[in-house]
Amino acid sequence: MTDLIEVKTADLAGEALGWAVGKAEGLELYLVEPQYGTGWRVFSRKMGAVLEYTKRYNPWEDWALGGPLIDKHHVQTSFNGSGFSRSPTGEYWCAYVCKPSGQQELPSGGGPNALTAACRAVAQAKLGDTVQVPKELMS
Repeated sequence: MTDLIEVKTADLAGEALGWAVGKAEGLELYLVEPQYGTGWRVFSRKMGAVLEYTKRYNPWEDWALGGPLIDKHHVQTSFNGSGFSRSPTGEYWCAYVCKPSGQQELPSGGGPNALTAACRAVAQAKLGDTVQVPKELMS
């Protein structure tokens, strides 16, 4: 296993964000080394009815993965087009994981788009202010 480093959840982006969200979801994750000009990538291993299969895990950019997270965790997103934002990163999109009562869990996630903000909010709500990610994902 690779060495892990501690990173602020609000600073997560790209593959590191995918890793954190996957861990928050309890997925079995592994890294794929750079090849053909790509960087390190995060994959999840799943067991189907008969076969084990792997799939890239990129919920910050794939609505097929990130969209169900919004439903599952009752994530509320909003766009602050005027530049005002309560998000920890000060970016235009902010997202909150809502409790069953509808009350927002603070702090929230923020980001340049709705999926990134939602993924940061899920990681923040489940893992806290800091997370452990493979050092390769932070270079």
